[in-house]
Amino acid sequence: MRDHDISQRRACVLIGVDPKTVRRERPPDNPEIRKAMQEIAALRRRFGYRRIGLMLERRGMLMNPKKLYRLYREEGLSVRRRRGRKRARGTRTLMPMALMPNQRWSLDFVADTFGASRKFRILAVIEDCCRENLCLIADTSISGARVVRELDALVRIYGKPTCIVSDNGTEFTSRAILKWADQNNVAWHYIDPGKPQQNAFIEKLQRQPAP
Repeated sequence: MRDHDISQRRACVLIGVDPKTVRRERPPDNPEIRKAMQEIAALRRRFGYRRIGLMLERRGMLMNPKKLYRLYREEGLSVRRRRGRKRARGTRTLMPMALMPNQRWSLDFVADTFGASRKFRILAVIEDCCRENLCLIADTSISGARVVRELDALVRIYGKPTCIVSDNGTEFTSRAILKWADQNNVAWHYIDPGKPQQNAFIEKLQRQPAP
């Protein structure tokens, strides 16, 4: 095949080998995207393929999510579950102290039920420096896209925060939230699972008795 420029099937016939038993090693596709994924994963070890995909889009590398996931798995990348004592890994940045307004906001949900046992949720947003409650949004269902709309409304009134702190609930880890944070250059910090004291300002608000 190398010296006479013939196909693999023709070469197998000439030497008497079944072509079905021979597999040619193909070079990996999209090498530049694979290299970029490895670089991002080395710096951001807690990023999955979705957030790595957003980082690639910012570099101008667009790809179908299914193909992106295939390359992610072929490169042996994954977000490993933490076992035992929970420690910060990788290059996680320190959570900034709230020393001035709009330096840090906290987000969380409060849940309750109506008299007919119908559940509803309240999205609470706290400005950590002034301890001001920026909003309380109540609804029976609040998605990540709804959280983005409420954040846009708050930004128009109070300005853009430097960072936002929340737990890793599905609404706060959705694609809509990650895209909003990247577009607005807002650092989003997730507390460790089972560590509500890391978001103490908003947890204290939720536990205050009703008047």
